[in-house]
Amino acid sequence: MKQISEAFAARLAAGDTTLCACWRFARTDGAVFGATDHDAELVLDGVSYLPSDGIGSVTFESSSGLAPGRATASGALSFDFISERDLDAGLWDGARVDVWRVDWQAPEHKIAVWSGQLSEVARRGQAFTAELVSLKADLEKSIGRVYARTCDADVGDARCGVDLGARAFRGDGVVLAVLAPDAFRAAGLDAFASGWFEGGVLTWQTGANAGVLVRLRRHVGVEIWLSRVLRFAVEPGDTFEVSAGCNKTFAACGAKFANQISFRGFPHMPGVDAVLAGPASGRANAGGRRE
Repeated sequence: MKQISEAFAARLAAGDTTLCACWRFARTDGAVFGATDHDAELVLDGVSYLPSDGIGSVTFESSSGLAPGRATASGALSFDFISERDLDAGLWDGARVDVWRVDWQAPEHKIAVWSGQLSEVARRGQAFTAELVSLKADLEKSIGRVYARTCDADVGDARCGVDLGARAFRGDGVVLAVLAPDAFRAAGLDAFASGWFEGGVLTWQTGANAGVLVRLRRHVGVEIWLSRVLRFAVEPGDTFEVSAGCNKTFAACGAKFANQISFRGFPHMPGVDAVLAGPASGRANAGGRRE
């Protein structure tokens, strides 16, 4: 049951209340923005809510159980605070969304309608689509570590300890020729073996995509395939920096990074065959080890 103040309840009962929707967006980098379907700017709890028709009709789903509720919103890129570059850079992924029903004549009177986060944001031409999931989706996240053969650290982070700034794990290149919207041939990577940068992060230094980070899907010789198509086309002469990727296996950790002592997985855990193994049938079973 939603709680509202007695004063707000009295205004609703009087029938003279004018309501509007206010959407509060809080990105993971700390930036906060507001939008409203009212025709004038509103200030609520220190946040300015600007008039916008950028959000289409939204249907909120909720349940009495633990399953996360969902909503879908779509609209044109008409918000001043949402730019195509920020969308492509992933700055809006995971942003917190709070929706309020507000009396625009007395903004201090409001009721929470829905809270959640943006789980997937994608651009379609000059419009964007956003999938919103309720906060109950956090209950589906793994807490703590998972017992698995592969490493659960990210290469280069504090738990991994590998210095990706070392020359052996970092390359500087320049685009020579564009092969496809998500692929190109580059100079400057000749000294590295094929696959060295697969799964790594490429940061554009110059060109229309300067500052954008993108993962590598494939690396063969001097040819690079990106994990996604960028908002702006890659052009010959664009420069970039790329770091080595890791497939998170114990073998790669040792052979590629000489970092097995910091491996954050359990490579020697018994497999399914060992768990299901029973007494041997071709020899006497005297209580020794199973084979």
